[in-house]
Amino acid sequence: MPDTALLMSGEVREALERRRPVVALESTIIAHGLPRPRNLRVAQELEEVVRTVGAVPATIAVLDGRAHVGLDKAQLERVANDDSVRKLGHRDLAPALAAGASGATTVSATAFLAARAGLRVFATGGLGGVHREWTETQDESADLGLLARTRITVVCAGVKSILDVPATLQRLETLGVGVLGYGTGYFPGFYLSSSGEPVDWTVRTPGEVAAVMRAQDVLGGPEAALLVANPVPEAEQLDPALHDRVLAEALRECRTRGISGQGVTPFLLDYLARGTQGASLEANLAAVRGNVRLAAQIATAWAQA
Repeated sequence: MPDTALLMSGEVREALERRRPVVALESTIIAHGLPRPRNLRVAQELEEVVRTVGAVPATIAVLDGRAHVGLDKAQLERVANDDSVRKLGHRDLAPALAAGASGATTVSATAFLAARAGLRVFATGGLGGVHREWTETQDESADLGLLARTRITVVCAGVKSILDVPATLQRLETLGVGVLGYGTGYFPGFYLSSSGEPVDWTVRTPGEVAAVMRAQDVLGGPEAALLVANPVPEAEQLDPALHDRVLAEALRECRTRGISGQGVTPFLLDYLARGTQGASLEANLAAVRGNVRLAAQIATAWAQA
């Protein structure tokens, strides 16, 4: 990607040159995932979590046709408050740059731009995955295919629980994307500490994750991502019974209204937020905070190695 299209902040560029730890952060949660003005406060909080651990935050977004890796105060405020900021997956990046558009980056777009900038660790909430009733809809998140060909370590709380978790794990295996359970033998359930689905490998320290990253590089081969599945603490998870009841209601309502395609995920997430009186959002934010902190610790272990 030419330098005219990809701009790194001075802080991020200096950190990379000095081999200091850097953590990529997505911007969709800022522009489209939270209500104002809380979205800006959360964005600032997450960057501060990274700094507290001793790493440099690199929030990623596209502004006026330029991909930015690391935002200053004014740019972060713009992403949080500008109604014209679009939602960009990695397939949208080229049209957005060509049109001079502005957009917040999803998991796939953030991972792509972070890797192109030379970043190795990325923190997010939950990944996209294989949708329920895939045999009828053929609906699968672009996150999975992009991660199959992008060498980056993604710290997440699993995949969104509105998706088909077993099918998503099978798809990740097929694509060759490694999955590590962080301190757990089970894949997290996004809002829940566990989805009930086992993982093959468990790690317990940031140093162990960094060792797996080094082994990836030594082996070579496909440039696939490494997922570090970090569960939300049980004390901060959404009540499992409430989660299951409201999600079942949401799925029935979705079918009744005939909602399909890209409209399904926002409808279900909004229904969960309303049906749990905001508890799902709080569990989501608890997961994101934990993921960002762990990502900063992993980036630090990686830089020290």
